[in-house]
Order: sequence, then C-alpha cells, then structure tokens
Amino acid sequence: MKTIDCVVIGGGSAGLSAALEVTRQGIHNVLILERDVELGGILNQCIHNGFGLHTFNEELTGPAYAERFIQELNNSSIEVKCNTTVIQITKDKKIIYCNPEEGYVTIQAKAILLAMGCRERTRGALAIPGYRSSGIWTAGTAQRYLNMDGYLCGKKVFILGSGDIGLIMARRMTLEGATVLGVAEIMPYSNGLPRNMKQCLEDFNIPLYLSHTVTDIEGLERVEGIVISEVDEKRNIIEGSQKHFDVDTLLLSVGLIPENALSEEIDIDLNPRTKGPFVNESYSTTCEGIFACGNVLHVHDLVDFVSQEAKNAGRMVAKYIKNELDHDYGFKCIQGAGVSYCIPNTINTKNVDNKIEIYFRVLNPNKNAKIRILKDGQVLKEIKRPHLNPAEMEKVILDKNEIDDCKNQIEIEVVA
Repeated sequence: MKTIDCVVIGGGSAGLSAALEVTRQGIHNVLILERDVELGGILNQCIHNGFGLHTFNEELTGPAYAERFIQELNNSSIEVKCNTTVIQITKDKKIIYCNPEEGYVTIQAKAILLAMGCRERTRGALAIPGYRSSGIWTAGTAQRYLNMDGYLCGKKVFILGSGDIGLIMARRMTLEGATVLGVAEIMPYSNGLPRNMKQCLEDFNIPLYLSHTVTDIEGLERVEGIVISEVDEKRNIIEGSQKHFDVDTLLLSVGLIPENALSEEIDIDLNPRTKGPFVNESYSTTCEGIFACGNVLHVHDLVDFVSQEAKNAGRMVAKYIKNELDHDYGFKCIQGAGVSYCIPNTINTKNVDNKIEIYFRVLNPNKNAKIRILKDGQVLKEIKRPHLNPAEMEKVILDKNEIDDCKNQIEIEVVA
C-alpha cells in the first residue's frame, strides 16, 4: 500500500491553498484528490469579480483567482488526481478512492486534510407545499448551468433566500435577459453581504421582501407561479399577507451546509452550530491526524478568508507530520451572548506561534456594539464595532502572551 505524507481531499480554494502551504513548510509528498474534472471547485462557476482583494490586493474573477493557485501548484511537487471520488476514510488514515483510470485504490496517509467545501440546502429541507414541478433549482446549480454550460434555466424568476449566491444570481439572470420579480427572505434582515445587496438588487431595482417565505408553488409539469407570505418574529405565517407571482422558475438560496459525509462515517465530532467538525488551534479534528479547513469547517462569506484559513491549516499539518505539535487539550474557546459560534473550539497555546485568529458570527444585526473577550470569566479586552451582521464573519486576533495563562476558557460575546 502506497503511503503519502499529506492527502488533501478537495481541490477548491481551501485545498489548493493548504496543499501549497504544506509544501512550503518542507513536506513534498502531497496528493490532492478532486472529484471534479478540474481544480478550482466552486470558483470555476463564479465568473463575477470581487475575489482576491485580501489575498492578491487586486480584484479577480473566481476562475482567475483559482488560476493563481493552480499556476503555483503546477510548479510544485504536488500530485493531483481529478475526476476522483473518495469513497471512505478511516480513523487510522487509510483512504479508499476511485477513478476511471485506476479503479478502486487504497492508500495510507500520515495526515489527511479535509477541504471538501459545502453544499446547498434543497427544497426537501424546507417543506414547501406544491408539486415536484420542473423549474425549481438551487441558486448554485443554476449558476453552474448558466456560467459553465451556457444554459439559462428560466425567463421569469423568483428567488427564495438572500444568501450571496442568490443575490449574485439575481443580477446574473437579469443581465442574461431574464426578469427577476423579487427575492424573499424569511429573516428580518438580509443574509448577503452589503455590497451584494447594493450591486445585485438595488442597482437593478429588484425588490427584497424581508420576513417573507414561499408558501406555495403552482404548476404540475413546470412552475407556473409562486405565493409568498409574511411571517412574524416566530416565523409563523401571517394570514392575509399572501402575494402571488407568475413565474416559470424558482431559485433557492437558503443556506450552505459543510460537506461532512466522510467525517460522519468515522465519528468525527461535529459542531451543531456550524455542521462542521470541532477543531483545535491547529485545525485538528477529534480524530488525530485528520484536519479540516475552509467551508467544510464553517461556511465563509469571502474566498480570501478561506485561503488564509487553509494556509494556516497547511502550516499546522506540516508541523504534525514533523512531530512538532503538542497534543495536550488546552482550554475551551466558546461562544457567549449574541454569538452563534466561534472557531477554534479549543486552544493549546504551546502550538500558537505569536498570535491566534478566532473566527465567529453574531446571532443578530447590531449597531455600535462591543465584542467582549473574556478569559476565565474576566474581561480581557473589548473591541468597538459600528456594525455587526450575521452575514459577515468576524475575526479577533489575540496575542499568545494575552492567553498563555488561561486555565479554563476564552469566551467571545457581543454587548450593546
């Protein structure tokens, strides 16, 4: 059985960035397994610009952003197998994969890095009444058909959910000649980035219906219309608030879920908030030698943040392979009032060089609020923020010397 130092599962933005960093740290026996026919992942269908501002200090399209990493990879020792599906991983780091050229293959890894990305929630998760009509798409699937295959999936469109993919597709469908009649969002605020709200809806006069959801889909063979209704603060339908739209297509942009089928099979502990693995400061999961980063860990809003996180994870994977990581538990890092989750979930400062980044999301929009960091119940520091939004991932950076003497936990909370 062939042994590989580091096997990266997924060749999108996280997998590419992590694999490259592992090699920069002196580990050159690295393999990327990618199920698609080419590297790049979701970036290949994101032909709009807005990528790379943090990583390359310039604005790029998704394919151009991916190409920067692929060019560097082509000049490295990293081996790549595309059109390859990972069937199973084991706790002792064996990987079974298959592809048309090799059939079924089992390899042994010294370390595995999970970078499979995320998937879209579908209609089945929403229980919307109506027939199984054609013309109901997830926004990402419609994006792939349009941007990669040149197929416009509808002419009169309504979008459920104000996630970034849905907002971007509202603009994209309009530019291709479709009429987008509106976007409904069940929350009282948008789940997309402010720039996408402005550039994709406001600039095209596409209405946004906050605190609304789709309550009926009409049409037997093909979607013929939809009904949206207003909801109260408990998300109960408000009778008499129904609005009808004649459409032939409904796009769903109702959330992304980390792709963790492989993680579940080997009982890696998953965070009920993020749906991704629990990880420590080294991005190690609860299975030793198996790491996770990017959207398989928690859903990001900017690909630049995915790449940076993956770079940090790659550095830690290299340390693990070189037996330079301390395996003590450390202390907890938990979410407090007003915070949905934070990552990492535990911190061992012996593995922190100088600083550590803690990522988190807030539960509700806030203006002129404070991020409060508590160490063992005592306030360590407060950071003022003019606005906080669940759609935008937040980050605090702590110096190692600030938390070196922590005994039990670091807590992140938001106060008005």
